[in-house]
Amino acid sequence: MTLRLELLPLIFALALASFACRAGGFWIMRFVRMTPRIQSALRAAPLAVMVGIVAPAAARGHPPELLGIAVTAAVMRLTGSDLGAALAGVATVALGRALLRG
Repeated sequence: MTLRLELLPLIFALALASFACRAGGFWIMRFVRMTPRIQSALRAAPLAVMVGIVAPAAARGHPPELLGIAVTAAVMRLTGSDLGAALAGVATVALGRALLRG
């Protein structure tokens, strides 16, 4: 892989935009009164993002992705570790894709 210098301004602009979105969210939340309803919504946001990422892969129905979802659910059920389950699922999908390509 080679570094294309003409892409550096684009990468910098994307990093700056990402930082602005995150920092802006933290800044705006300083002015929001925390109610139980808002706290519940903020707690549910990561799950909503994960479902948004996983649902299209599950809808396509390819075997490595479906197996990865099953492994993720099983590891989560057995260990209770979010990180461990996510890593197991990603490893399963990667291995499944490599074997099917093989």
